[in-house]
Order: sequence, then C-alpha cells, then structure tokens
Amino acid sequence: MKQNITLSLEKELLQKIKVLAAQRSTSISALLTAELERLAKTDDAYLQAMEQALASMEKGYDFGGGNYLTREEMYDRKNFR
Repeated sequence: MKQNITLSLEKELLQKIKVLAAQRSTSISALLTAELERLAKTDDAYLQAMEQALASMEKGYDFGGGNYLTREEMYDRKNFR
C-alpha cells in the first residue's frame, strides 16, 4: 500500500531536483522513491554484514599453532638455558 508524504524543501534545492528528474525522464516522486529504496536496501545490507561479522568474531578463528606452553613452563627459567 502506498502512502503520500509531504516534504519541505528550499526553493533552490527543489529547482535542482526538478531539473534532475527531467534529465532522467522521471518524476520527482519516482526519483525520491528510488533513492529512498536504495538507501533502505543499503542499510539492510550493512546491518546483515555487521551481524555476520560479529557472529564470525564470536566463533573465533583457528590460526593453527599447536603445543602452547603453560604459564608455569613459560616462566620457568630452566626452559631458557
């Protein structure tokens, strides 16, 4: 369901938008609708990417490695001779 909205714009900005819409052979309404849809989709994609990145960070990464020294082994001076 579509719903109309009212905007208050400066006259200079409105004139530029009229020219832009005419150059694209469209209406101001269609131009604004397309731009607002693009903005909403971009925001949705950003939020989805952020959620995926945070989930990956929570899971963690395995960079290999192997036998790690314990705290005691690390600070045992005998291991450094």
